[in-house]
Amino acid sequence: MSASLSHTNRSRRSIRRDDSALEGGLAEGILPAGLSCGVPDSACDSARLSRESSVSSSVRRCAWRLAEVGVRRAGALLFGQPEKTRSLRGRAGVRTRRSGRRGVPAAARLQGGPVRRAGGPRPARGPRPAFRLALIQLHISSIKSENVTRACSLIREAAAQGAKIVSLPECFNSPYGVKYFPEYAEKIPGESTQKLSEVAKECSIYLIGGSIPEEDAGKLYNTCTVFGPDGTLLAKYRKIHLFDIDVPGKITFQESKTLSPGDSFSTFDTPYCRVGLGICYDMRFAELAQIYTQRGCQLLVYPGAFNLTTGPAHWELLQRGRAVDNQVYVATASPARDDEASYVAWGHSTVVNPWGEVLAKAGTEETIVYSDIDLKKLAEIRQQIPIFRQKRSDLYAVEMKKP
Repeated sequence: MSASLSHTNRSRRSIRRDDSALEGGLAEGILPAGLSCGVPDSACDSARLSRESSVSSSVRRCAWRLAEVGVRRAGALLFGQPEKTRSLRGRAGVRTRRSGRRGVPAAARLQGGPVRRAGGPRPARGPRPAFRLALIQLHISSIKSENVTRACSLIREAAAQGAKIVSLPECFNSPYGVKYFPEYAEKIPGESTQKLSEVAKECSIYLIGGSIPEEDAGKLYNTCTVFGPDGTLLAKYRKIHLFDIDVPGKITFQESKTLSPGDSFSTFDTPYCRVGLGICYDMRFAELAQIYTQRGCQLLVYPGAFNLTTGPAHWELLQRGRAVDNQVYVATASPARDDEASYVAWGHSTVVNPWGEVLAKAGTEETIVYSDIDLKKLAEIRQQIPIFRQKRSDLYAVEMKKP
C-alpha cells in the first residue's frame, strides 16, 4: 500500500512540473520538450521540430493532439476522471478543457484548483447592478382614451430617462369610484392593456400597468397587469383586500359594492430582482409583504390611491413599515390630485429603501418620480441586521395557503 502511494505521489509531482511547462508552452503556441505524463517521445520530437524548423501546419496540429492525449491520461491517473473531454480555446488563447470550470487551463486544474462538483452548491452571486425605477403620477380625466394616450406618452418619457421598470397608478384609465367601475371595465386583453403591451415593447421596459377595472365572467376586479420588454403579459394581479372603510364624518367607501376580490399572489422576475405586487389597501396587510419577501422579492410595488383622510396619516408610514419589516424596497404610484374629482387622491408617489429612508417623493401634481434601486445596499442591510436568520420559526410563522 505504501509503495503504491509513493508511486502516486511521484507521478503527481512529475505531472505538476510538466504541466507548468505545458501551460507556458501552450501560451506561446509551441510544445515543451520532455513531458513525462505519458506523451510519446515522437510527440515531443514533433514539438521541437515545429519550433526549430518551419514544418507544415498539419504536423503541428498532430503534435497538439498528442499532447492533449497525455494531459487527459494524467487527469485520469490523479482523479480517476474519464479521458474523454472537450477542448476549448480560452480567452487568453490558452487551450482549456471543460471539467467543472470554463476557461481554466488544464495544468491549473491538475495542480488542485477548486472545481465545483456536480450537484454541489453554486458560488454565491454578487449583488446585481442598480437600476432605475420610474413612478408615473398621472392626472386622470373622465375620458378613457385620453388617460391611456397620456400614460403612454409619460411611459416613453420615463424610458428615455433610463427607467427599466415603470409603474402607473391605480385605476389609471378611469376615475376612481364604485359608480365608475362598471362603466370603464374591460376584458384583459383589451383596449387599455393592448396599448400597454405595445408601449412596453416599443420602449423595451418592464411595465407595471397600475390597475384598471377588469370584467371577467360577469364579475368586476381591480386588476394590475405587467408587461415585459417584448410586450408579453408577465403577470396579472387582482386586488385581494377590498377597500371597505367607514371613518365617521370623514370618509365612507365600499369597493365590495361593485368589485370582487382576487385570490392569488403575483410576482414577476426581471434581470434585476423579483418584484411583488399589491394594490393600495393591500399595503395595510403586513402578511402579504412578508409572503412576497419569503418568495424572494426585493422590490414591492403598490399602485394606490389613498385619500385626504388616510393619505396624510398612513401613506408614507405604511410604506416605511413594510420596507423596514422586510428589508425590501417599497414603491407606491398614486394618481395626481384633482380637487374637483368625486374621490380626491392624496398623490405623493414614493420610493422607500430597506432602511426606511424615503429616496424619492412627488408632490400632488402630475409628474414622474425616479429612483435608482441599489440592490447592493439591500444586501448590506440584510447582512448588518440579519432578521431572517434570527426569526423564531419554532414559535411563529406566516402561512401561505394558496400559491
